[in-house]
Amino acid sequence: MTEENDVLILAIESSCDETAAAVVKNGREVLSNVISSQIALHTLYGGVVPELASRKHIEKINQVIEEALNKAGVGLEDITAIGVTYGPGLVGALLVGVAEAKAISYAKKLPLIGVHHIEGHISANYIENRELEPPFLCLVVSGGHTHLVKVLDYGKYEILGKTRDDAAGEAFDKVARAIGLGYPGGPKIEQAARGGNPEAISFPQAKVRDHPYDFSFSGVKSAVLNYINGCKMKNIPIVPEDIAASFQKAVVDVLVGHAIHAAKETGLRKLAIAGGVASNGVLREEMRSACEKRGIAFYHPSPVLCTDNAAMIGTAAYYEYRAGTRHGWDLNAVPNLRLGER
Repeated sequence: MTEENDVLILAIESSCDETAAAVVKNGREVLSNVISSQIALHTLYGGVVPELASRKHIEKINQVIEEALNKAGVGLEDITAIGVTYGPGLVGALLVGVAEAKAISYAKKLPLIGVHHIEGHISANYIENRELEPPFLCLVVSGGHTHLVKVLDYGKYEILGKTRDDAAGEAFDKVARAIGLGYPGGPKIEQAARGGNPEAISFPQAKVRDHPYDFSFSGVKSAVLNYINGCKMKNIPIVPEDIAASFQKAVVDVLVGHAIHAAKETGLRKLAIAGGVASNGVLREEMRSACEKRGIAFYHPSPVLCTDNAAMIGTAAYYEYRAGTRHGWDLNAVPNLRLGER
């Protein structure tokens, strides 16, 4: 049931290979969250094919929006504003969502709010954790991003650290491909690791000199490839489960270590995780354990809110709407948009 002063955001997300739409009420109540996944299509090619992703978004976006409105039990006449991801992401995919949002905004004379994709991931934590408010630390780990962010206030961020090369999720995908697990790499690595020994192989855990919060995952990825090649040259049996478990441990140890160090140094007692890799069970458990030992409150979204979805965009758009953010008809896709930019 909606009241006259309720703020209803129709949110659209199309930054990569998920066509998503949601209706979010007053920032934290999700009335609908519809996701059309392209995983089956891109699995055929071992990864996301940008041109195919864009075409599929065009096919699905109207259906997804209509379904989101129907599930929420509202019409466009009930919507307060339109929120849409405009970067970062695949430029063709982003353009589909931005064009759709601008068309609806123009036709219905509704405010248009462009949302940063990473801000969306961070905001996913507000949906199920009603008590969570800034300031807090957030570790964003996905296929394209690994950021350690100080959330100063709604819509205000300070980036403490980020990856210098591969994002964590990207490294998961590449290692999964190398050991024959296929795409998408994150879930497949986690599943294989359950049957492996995380102490079987010692893979490197990189640190960036003079930048304690920055990440680097290209080294551990290369170490896995070198290990596999070395085994083949020496006719040593390769155990994919052990490689998966040992690789996963190396990545998780770095992610947890950096986040806990940042919490200690900043004095913040609230730590959240977000992004596709945040659905990894080992990461969640290790982070929870580390936080409990140090008296830090730990927050995380449900797995469905970790992967790309429009509910998180709707939540971020709500706080941007309250702050007075409005975009014009010149809003464009910005594939390399930095967090904090407008």
